[in-house]
Amino acid sequence: MSRYDEFQAFRAAMNEKILARGTTTTKRFFGLDTKAYEPGALDARTKELLGLSASMVLRCDDCIAYHVDQAVKSGASDEEIFETFDIALIVGGSIVIPHLRRAVEFLEQCRSHA
Repeated sequence: MSRYDEFQAFRAAMNEKILARGTTTTKRFFGLDTKAYEPGALDARTKELLGLSASMVLRCDDCIAYHVDQAVKSGASDEEIFETFDIALIVGGSIVIPHLRRAVEFLEQCRSHA
């Protein structure tokens, strides 16, 4: 099973368990997260690219994978995604490079599943 498939399966299973047992606060936070990425003054693609850049700077591989996948699904080109990577590198510095490697690998897997 690829990292892409493992990520999707684990995320879906754990989210189901969390939302089934979670408190009202947990459910509201998940709802707020979903709402924040809906189109508004910024379109969904732009918001996913912003989330991707922030996730890379914060060095959260699960978040990076999620936002790469959502950016692809929202129509982001590889060029847009790589420019987003550039912003993350400038803001986050060289410590972002290992996460960039995993992000590129995950992007390739996303493209093969699209």
